[in-house]
Amino acid sequence: MRDDGTLDDPYAPSSDAADTEDGTSAERTTAASRLRAYVRDLTGRRRAQVALATGVVCCLGLTVVAQVCDEKPGAATRSGSPATSELAQRAEQQGAASRGLDRTAAAPAPSATATPADPDTAAPARKAAPARPTKPAPVAGLDEDQMENAEAIVRAGRKMGVPRRGLVIAVATAMQESNLYNVASGVLPESQNHPHQGVGWDHDSVGLFQQRSSSGWGPVDRLMDPEFATRQFLSALEQVPGWQGMRLTDAAQAVQVSAYPEYYQQHEWRATRVVDAIVPAGR
Repeated sequence: MRDDGTLDDPYAPSSDAADTEDGTSAERTTAASRLRAYVRDLTGRRRAQVALATGVVCCLGLTVVAQVCDEKPGAATRSGSPATSELAQRAEQQGAASRGLDRTAAAPAPSATATPADPDTAAPARKAAPARPTKPAPVAGLDEDQMENAEAIVRAGRKMGVPRRGLVIAVATAMQESNLYNVASGVLPESQNHPHQGVGWDHDSVGLFQQRSSSGWGPVDRLMDPEFATRQFLSALEQVPGWQGMRLTDAAQAVQVSAYPEYYQQHEWRATRVVDAIVPAGR
């Protein structure tokens, strides 16, 4: 500190003699100038090197980016953050899957031509089931109900083993007695409790053959069954000696004991046609 109270300048010359030493001061000035020049030169070189290095790195980065972009479009987008790259990859995979589904949907349907692996074609050929006998259409002026009753008569006679002639006689007899309808009796109300196709008033006669329960042909409910009534008639016919060689009307009369014995004969041709339609010749 100086005597006047001011601080000494640390950067001031230490003595007056220093100020007078021109040679020493000039040398210091020259050295300082050289030092500052060297520092500026060194700093400039370093800045140039950094700039050059930075430029080289940038050029290399641009070159790599350009090459990647040329090789695969959209790579610049995937070069971002890992999360962004992963999302882009997933989106691309989903798009590919969607395109695959579109191609699958647009693919042509497979041919319906059977292959050896198909069970229907690989299985051995099945034997054709025998054809069921067709229901004969009504003939000789009969309707559906009449034809069905004629079939019931023929079916019952064949079960009994009755020859064809007996079937014709039975059908002709039913044509005369009931016009081939299963008829109940107005005298026997109980007969109307069973399936029937009309009501008659000839005493207590019922069924296809107009058989009377009071004469011993059987219970009323059984006589209303076409099959049972047929068996009753044919069983009685087979008890007539020589019935197969008789005229149809005589054979029928021997069983029915009708007041009009000749009326049965008029139905022979129709009865023959009906039986032939139900059971063709040779069967």
